[in-house]
Amino acid sequence: MDDGSRLDSAAPKGLLLIEDCLDASGQVALPPGTTLISLIERNIANVGDATAYRYLDYARSEGNVQEVTWAELGVRLAAIGARVQKFAGEHDRVAILAPQGIEYVAGFYAAIKAGCIAVPLFAPELPGHAERLETALLDSRPVAVLTTAAAKDAVENFLDGVAQLPRPQVIVIDQVPDSEGERFVPVELDVDRVSHLQYTSGATRPPAGVEITHRAVGTNLVQMILSIDLLNRNTHGVSWLPLYHDMGLSMIGFPAVYGGHSTLMSPAAFVRRPLRWIQALSAGSREGRVVTAAPNFAYEWAAQRGIPPAGDDVDLSNVVLIIGSEPVSIDAITSFNKAFAPYGLPRTAFKPSYGIAEATLMIATIDHDAEATVAYLDREQLGAGRAVRVTADAANAVAQVSCGRVARSLWAVIVAPETGAELPDGSVGEVWLQGNNVGRGYWERPEETARTFGARLGPRLAEGSHAEGAALDRAWLRTGDLATYLDGELYVAGRIADLVVIDGHTYYPQDIEATAAEASPMVRRGYVTAFAVPADDGAGSRLVVIAERAAGTSRDDPLPAIEAITAAVSRRHGLDVSDVRLLPAGAIPRTTSGKLGRVACRAQYLSGELGAH
Repeated sequence: MDDGSRLDSAAPKGLLLIEDCLDASGQVALPPGTTLISLIERNIANVGDATAYRYLDYARSEGNVQEVTWAELGVRLAAIGARVQKFAGEHDRVAILAPQGIEYVAGFYAAIKAGCIAVPLFAPELPGHAERLETALLDSRPVAVLTTAAAKDAVENFLDGVAQLPRPQVIVIDQVPDSEGERFVPVELDVDRVSHLQYTSGATRPPAGVEITHRAVGTNLVQMILSIDLLNRNTHGVSWLPLYHDMGLSMIGFPAVYGGHSTLMSPAAFVRRPLRWIQALSAGSREGRVVTAAPNFAYEWAAQRGIPPAGDDVDLSNVVLIIGSEPVSIDAITSFNKAFAPYGLPRTAFKPSYGIAEATLMIATIDHDAEATVAYLDREQLGAGRAVRVTADAANAVAQVSCGRVARSLWAVIVAPETGAELPDGSVGEVWLQGNNVGRGYWERPEETARTFGARLGPRLAEGSHAEGAALDRAWLRTGDLATYLDGELYVAGRIADLVVIDGHTYYPQDIEATAAEASPMVRRGYVTAFAVPADDGAGSRLVVIAERAAGTSRDDPLPAIEAITAAVSRRHGLDVSDVRLLPAGAIPRTTSGKLGRVACRAQYLSGELGAH
């Protein structure tokens, strides 16, 4: 890969050069003092009149555009930061409880600039997630909350209901005058202090705040730029991802590295009309290279509901599509490729990727000029911890999408989780990580931090070790994810916490869920959960499948679909399904990033809260 010639040749004087972020051996090594705030200040000084962030506000009118330049953003950060400093000291937590928009971006950066620890959360009107918001607030105990005039009443009402929380000062971002910036007191930000708390999605356990340092943020942004080949400075972002999500934050972070810009919209704007996302990508594609990121369901939803009307001039020829946040679905990639190939979408556009909040975000992705590829593995062998290739048409074939190669200056080993011993390629085990992009730990959870971030690697492979070059005396991060290496590329099988274990055999839930989705047209694609619950007699476990109904099937008799699902799971997996339930759309719990919450769904099922068919 060209380590920066294209990026640097077009760089206005004074901006960060990618070669400045690499040491003599090509490893990522940030220049001293590099933080998000120092990067923004570089941009203000050198490309101040250039657009930094653009927000498409569909709540007011179709296509209402708000923009802020780097210089204007700098003025707002000083003003908001000065107001924050009136109520919060260094290292105090400042939560952002604001709607999606430029005010959110400014509030996040301003809290960091003020020397505080930013806590990116969400306004309380996000349906179904009040408990998660309360958990994060009680955990982080912010001394101040940043919001907007539009959300102020809802925020204050919510805070009134959190009795155990010392009342934080509410600061209304869009009511802070620019003149307040005259009172800002500059703060020296050490690269190893905490920039923000990134709360985990809560898909498999209660959300925890990962301590992300300035070094981790900068390292991961450089890793992303190198891995996905975002070296051309005429690369911009388009994102509807929530800004409290790690992937959403990265989409506003990477333009700060080299003075580009990102176009943002709200998650609701995308869900209601996915064509908006496609049109924004098309507009970006005409400016230069454009990168976006989303989980499986978003690409499937856009393929179903985001097709441009006849005569619409849509150009996707310069688009890069990161797909991740869960095991990547080849069906999502295939359906999107088929739907948008007529609009110039390259076969190499998709970048299946693997990342987690504990590592700031990105861990691995495929090469910038590669197409998404699939390995077909034997289902039974995979459940037994071995990746054995079979033909695509084999009855027991399971499709696994390659997440490519691990990012530069990051080490990912596959280990036996019980012993920490490194496993050979082709064996399925837990992913352990070491690198400067890994977070510092969980906020005020020392025991969990020691267990998750303090793992010690056991025996390494004598040959072909993926720990080669890692620091022998440094701890490793346990990811909780199962994966394998095949031909040097990483294949992520799923999370340990989600595994379905019945009669001593292990099954991956997404495999069962795909079978259920294919069994009947009454099932809403991508909205199925499978999990094990204790058997009625207390001995062993039984399998439960919960599915949402497809559009237009609310009055249909569910019995044929239930029978079809039961038969398909029995035929393909050799499993008896003890209970199948078909529920209305939206009934399965979701995380704040839109992923299905299997653990939450299982808990609701066991408590009797989940609706009957």
